Amino acid sequence: MNGPEIHVEVAPELHLFVPAARRAGATPLGTDGVSTLGHVIESLGVPLTEVGTLVVDGREVPVSHVPRAGERVGVRPVVRPQPVPGAPLRFLLDVHLGTLARRLRLLGVDAAYESTDIGDPALAARSAAERRVLLSRDRGLLRRRELWAGAYVYSTRPEDQLRDVLDRFAPELRPWTRCTACNGLLLQATKEEVAAQLKGGTRRSYDVFAQCADCGRAYWKGAHHDQLEAVVERALAEFSGRDCADPS
Repeated sequence: MNGPEIHVEVAPELHLFVPAARRAGATPLGTDGVSTLGHVIESLGVPLTEVGTLVVDGREVPVSHVPRAGERVGVRPVVRPQPVPGAPLRFLLDVHLGTLARRLRLLGVDAAYESTDIGDPALAARSAAERRVLLSRDRGLLRRRELWAGAYVYSTRPEDQLRDVLDRFAPELRPWTRCTACNGLLLQATKEEVAAQLKGGTRRSYDVFAQCADCGRAYWKGAHHDQLEAVVERALAEFSGRDCADPS
């Protein structure tokens, strides 16, 4: 670009989005003189969903700011826990985050999930229509203008993904209240009400059941309950009681 030259410093937390040459303090960057600072930052590879504040010569500016020659720009990460306008806090996960979706649901977090690839436009539109925070590792998806709110999932490991989301957004945790299959709410159920879903051994061994109010799936403390209990206990020990204020 042949327009004004500015100097941009990207916070260490955002270094994975930019080339190695831009990770060593403030580096020069040519602009076209008309693009907003938000557009300039995105052109470097940083999704605006990950930017908390933009600081120009010591003052905070909006993403609509048009850079002028000589300005020094600081790109800061989002604060944690991150306030999200428009309670209640709800999520939408793309097709690659099925395990994360199930673990959020296990903790009682409202987490919609698309098990098939419906395309970026449809995902962004659903985020806006239902006012859900879209979680994804797709940087292009997080740059879509119709997106209501979004967040990049930094890890590929489900355990780390869960900790990152809980740390960033501090959602209310209500374990064992949602269906891990469809996100519906669970209700207490009698053995007779779920009898059609029970095999002989289960029918003889268990007496306490829950059932999804939406899809009808039955739940009980089966063979894998200890593993799920460990996930819940770790999350509650580290994140229960944290509060993220609603700025709306």
